[in-house]
Amino acid sequence: MSWQTQDGFQVARGHVSDAVIAESRRAFMSRVYGWMFAGLSVTGLVALFTATSPELVMKIAQFRWLFFFAQLGLVWFISGKARQMSGALAGALFLGYSVLTGLTFSVLFYVFTTGSIANVFLMSAGAFGAMSAFATFTKKDLSSWGTFLYMGMIGVFVASIVQVFVQSSMLNFVLGCAGVLTFAGLTAYDTQKLRQLHAESGYDSAASLSIYGALELYLDFINLFIALLRLFGSRR
Repeated sequence: MSWQTQDGFQVARGHVSDAVIAESRRAFMSRVYGWMFAGLSVTGLVALFTATSPELVMKIAQFRWLFFFAQLGLVWFISGKARQMSGALAGALFLGYSVLTGLTFSVLFYVFTTGSIANVFLMSAGAFGAMSAFATFTKKDLSSWGTFLYMGMIGVFVASIVQVFVQSSMLNFVLGCAGVLTFAGLTAYDTQKLRQLHAESGYDSAASLSIYGALELYLDFINLFIALLRLFGSRR
């Protein structure tokens, strides 16, 4: 009988027990959430530090489109190539993206009160945790949600760009509601999708796959936070 090692366990090839699979999945998702938490921590710290310099925030606001396209290009590159990279490179790029997001988020402290930003962050964490737990424990296959959710994400993305040029409180409210529904749903969908990807990889917990998963959930959290901030953020 041949043997292979997975997540520190020796298992017979072709005969992986449910206990080993469960432990492998737990270890993988722990790494995913660990990287996600690291990315969110970097984003928050960079945003707070940058917000202490009004001159720097003004520069970021002035070149917001440059930052926007830099973020868009970097997240597209990481999403497409992360699983083929070394863990070190994927991790560095992910943290670099987190820094860019933190720089752009520094502007929020000049638009919304610090208290409302903190409250919305807690709301986002609660909603994210609930949807991720739902995806983990439900027996329902959420793959059928994919098309609807990705259409919703594209719609929110396009409408957000339109709102930059057409300021409307009604559009802002609709975007907030649509964003919450879309990214709360994507949190559940992506959590279940990552568990499936892990299974398809042969229960491999390579760093690059964990970082790819962390980026997916990081983006869900960030966009859920923005949507809730539209609805519940108190402007200065």
